[in-house]
Amino acid sequence: MSAPFDGLPVCGDDVLAAAARIQPYVHRTPVLHSQRLDALLGVRAAFKCENFQRIGAFKARGAHNAVFSLSSEAAQRGVVTHSSGNHAAALCLAARHRGIAAHIVMPDNAPRAKVESVRRLGGHIQFCAPTLAAREAGAAAIVRDSGATLIHPYDDPRIIAGQGTAALELLDDAPELDAILAPVGGGGLMAGTAIAARHLKPDIRIVATEPAQADDAFRSWRSGARVTDAVPNTIADGLRTMLGAHNFTILRALLDDFVTVSEAGIVQAMRLVWEILKIVIEPSSAVPVAALLEHRERLGLAGQRVGIIVTGGNVDLDHLPWQP
Repeated sequence: MSAPFDGLPVCGDDVLAAAARIQPYVHRTPVLHSQRLDALLGVRAAFKCENFQRIGAFKARGAHNAVFSLSSEAAQRGVVTHSSGNHAAALCLAARHRGIAAHIVMPDNAPRAKVESVRRLGGHIQFCAPTLAAREAGAAAIVRDSGATLIHPYDDPRIIAGQGTAALELLDDAPELDAILAPVGGGGLMAGTAIAARHLKPDIRIVATEPAQADDAFRSWRSGARVTDAVPNTIADGLRTMLGAHNFTILRALLDDFVTVSEAGIVQAMRLVWEILKIVIEPSSAVPVAALLEHRERLGLAGQRVGIIVTGGNVDLDHLPWQP
C-alpha cells in the first residue's frame, strides 16, 4: 500500500481489483461533453454518466464488488442490507447474477416503485419502522438467523472500492483532468472516487460537494469529528444519509476541498443538464454542477478540465423540482 493510503481501509489496488471483478456485470458508462455547458460553468467539463448504469445509478458497482468478493461458502448463505433506495435494487441485481438470496430490510413507508423494483429483482423484503435503529435491528436479526452477510449501503470497504471504479473509468477516458468532483451522502462514492483519483493521478484536485441543508459530511470534514445527529432537509434525496466512519477517514485524508450548495443551485443545475445534455439526472447528481455554478472562482477551477460523477437518473417524473 503506497503512502497516500497508509492506514486507510481501501487502497488503489482494491479499486483496480474491483474493476476486474465487476466488469462482466456492469456497464462502462459514457463520458459526455458540452461546449454550451462549459461556457456556462466556466470549466471544461467531462460528465461520467452513471445515470446510464445498471439500475440507473452507480450503486450497481459497489454491490457487485461486495457480492462477488464473498467466498463460495459465505455466498451460499446469501446477503442482507437495509435500504429503501438504489442500494437495495443494486444488491438484489448482484445477488441474482451470483445466484444467491438477497434479504432487504425496508421501511414500511418506502416508495412503492422501489419496493416493486426489489421484488422484481428477486429480493426478499422484510418491512420495519421507518427509523435507522429499526432497519439495523432487522438486518442484524436476519444475519443472526440465516448467517447471511451484511452488505452496508455505503460504509463497507468492498462497496467503497466498487464505487471507485466510476472514477477509474473516467480518468481512463479523460486522463488530462485537473480536478474531479462528486456528491456526498453516506460517502461511499466520494471515498472511492478519492482513492481511485489519487492512485491514478496523485496531483489531481479532489473536491467533495454536498447540499447545505444536508451538510453533516462537510461539517465532519472541517471539524475532524464525525457528525452523526444531523437532520437533512434537501431535495437531493440520495444524499440524506449520514457520513460513514470508513468514508470519514478516507475523506479527511485525501480531499483537497469541500463545498456546500443551495437548494436553488441544485434545481438550477439539474435543469441545465436536462436541457443542454438532454439526459435525465436526479437532484443528487446535480450537486457537483451546482458547486461549479456557485463556487468555481473560490475553488480556483475557472478554465480547468473538471470531471463530474453523474451519480444516477432515478427521478419521480411526476414531481420534478421546477414543476408548480
